[in-house]
Amino acid sequence: MQATVGSVPGAVTAARAMSHFGEHALGWVAVAGVGAVVDRSRRRQWAAAAIGAVGAHAASIVVKRIVRRPRPDDPAVAVGVSTPSKLSFPSSHATSTTAAAVLMGRLTGLPLPAVIVPPMLLSRLILGVHYPTDVLAGSALGAASAGAVLRFEKRRPEKRRPEKRRSEKKSGER
Repeated sequence: MQATVGSVPGAVTAARAMSHFGEHALGWVAVAGVGAVVDRSRRRQWAAAAIGAVGAHAASIVVKRIVRRPRPDDPAVAVGVSTPSKLSFPSSHATSTTAAAVLMGRLTGLPLPAVIVPPMLLSRLILGVHYPTDVLAGSALGAASAGAVLRFEKRRPEKRRPEKRRSEKKSGER
């Protein structure tokens, strides 16, 4: 992967930028925060997208600690970014990105999973910090996490704010 796609000018720089954006799902939380501010009528759904991305990230950390698969360690693989742990399976970036893309894609009507997920998965391979099965399993876990959030949202009725009562009389009318 590094010898092919990773050798394209700008590929490693773009992969590093994606890595920093996706670290601990913080980029997705920021996007959801902006969405909640801009799209006030769907603030609850934007919050759910942030919670889904963070929850997916947390789930991946739990799986990492159970599986304990070490990251690639081969002289032929150049590691292009630092990592918070030596554990590889599943990719937390793939997990949180897939969850965020599914939830935000559903919210916006945009094909975000098809547009965002493959580049993030590829970036983890270009940077030499994951095996292909790490990113595929992470993406599957992210999709499952998003599905759990969507099922939860369906079961919870939408809360509506009570409408403000207008005075029956306008000033000066009898």
